[in-house]
Amino acid sequence: MASKPGYVEIYPEIYQIPGIQRSAHAYLVKGRRKNVLIDTGLPTTTDHLLNCLSDLGLHQRDIHMVLLTHEHIDHAGGAPIFNGSALLAAHRLAANKLALKDEFALMNRVFDQGVDDFEIDVLLQEGASINLGNYELEILHTPGHCSGGISIYEPNHRLLFSGDTIMANGIIGGVLGSGNASDYIHTLKCLSTLKIAHLYPGHGRLSTTAEADILVGIERLQNLLDDSKQLFDAIKHTSHGFDHITRSLRDLNCK
Repeated sequence: MASKPGYVEIYPEIYQIPGIQRSAHAYLVKGRRKNVLIDTGLPTTTDHLLNCLSDLGLHQRDIHMVLLTHEHIDHAGGAPIFNGSALLAAHRLAANKLALKDEFALMNRVFDQGVDDFEIDVLLQEGASINLGNYELEILHTPGHCSGGISIYEPNHRLLFSGDTIMANGIIGGVLGSGNASDYIHTLKCLSTLKIAHLYPGHGRLSTTAEADILVGIERLQNLLDDSKQLFDAIKHTSHGFDHITRSLRDLNCK
């Protein structure tokens, strides 16, 4: 596993650029035909990203496609620097939030940063495949952490780039914004059917125990879902319960 300050070769011709300043990791896949970058980090860490690419002998114009695992600013915030020089790709639900600059969905305020204008060129769908000659990247729609999340699977080498969907030790990215615990559980159950030798997450360390990590993640989400049910039951038995929600729906029906 070769490394230099700022990046690590984690698999032949695949490099992790570890996140700094709360930024997500970025991954470079050097293909025989094209170079693909998975995630871009925060807007304020783009110099770090470009310096790492330079150390690898690449200019930003040498990146042919950028795959965004989801819309959160710590993953997509650096995408504008590739606008016009590379194809920018995301799931259509993530692309919609990025186009509208939905600050709640992008989590701008959490990181106290904004994202410059850029356009998503390619809307990714479940089952799409990108053949790089030495690697084949399959797109999996993996909602739960948010609605527009994707993971990228390389079936021949059994590699999974998981974004915030699942991380080492079964850590989950949390159910945020447009996310949903039930969707999340379904996503992880689908991922549990894959043969995964190496897990490359958006944060934290790499893992060679992905299958066990996913099972832990499912258990944690099921506990979260059970805790939510108890919370709703507690609210139901308060003096007001869900009256304000019921009243809002009734008012809508009267208009």
